[in-house]
Amino acid sequence: MAQSLQAKKRAKQNTKSRTTNRARKSRIKTQIKHFETAISEDNVEAASEQYKLVVKKLDKTASTSTMHKKTAARKKSRLAKKLNALKAKKS
Repeated sequence: MAQSLQAKKRAKQNTKSRTTNRARKSRIKTQIKHFETAISEDNVEAASEQYKLVVKKLDKTASTSTMHKKTAARKKSRLAKKLNALKAKKS
């Protein structure tokens, strides 16, 4: 357990930031799952709409220190590849 006031404050800050980071990451995972279900149902319109929402959440999370910008870019790229494959299959 933390003894000094500074260590106690840091422990408190760490728990607060951990909960916010977990919530942000959980929201992203949930949004990606919605995108994946739209892809599996072969619904191009719903998938592209979900893709926009996922990108918005990823960019918002990457702007904070929760996720690195390149990690978000990598996830967006992989999701865009899936969306483009679905569009190519449909046309």
